[in-house]
Amino acid sequence: MSVEGGCHCGAVRYVLALDAAPAIYCCHCLTCQSWAGSAFSQSALLPEGAISVTGPVVEYRFINPSGHESHQRLCGTCHTRILNTNSARPGLVVLRAGTLDVSDQLSPRLHMWVRRKQPWVVIADGVPTFDETPPIAEFIATMLR
Repeated sequence: MSVEGGCHCGAVRYVLALDAAPAIYCCHCLTCQSWAGSAFSQSALLPEGAISVTGPVVEYRFINPSGHESHQRLCGTCHTRILNTNSARPGLVVLRAGTLDVSDQLSPRLHMWVRRKQPWVVIADGVPTFDETPPIAEFIATMLR
């Protein structure tokens, strides 16, 4: 199986070195709402070596309030945000799950920062929720189940 995705205009494409589509999570924090221009973001956490990107990618860098450097990668043509890395998580990539070709076939494994979720968003029964960022051990266990 080939797991692929890309930007809105098709200029940027990527292939994931995975046997199946990655597990995704949703974040309802105000930062993710602002970045997504929507009620929440859908993301997948991957090893940096698991993604191969082609096309005109541009990078936007900034320093977070925590002092860590964030590297956002976007399509240079349509500016769809594809992925980001952060110095706080070396070796990991946060992929924007909406850019996966099979995004309509994925269900989130968890929702975080639900204390900031929009009141009209309904989370499916049985999906774990966290008021803020979950403890890392619990996040990993939930995403790997």
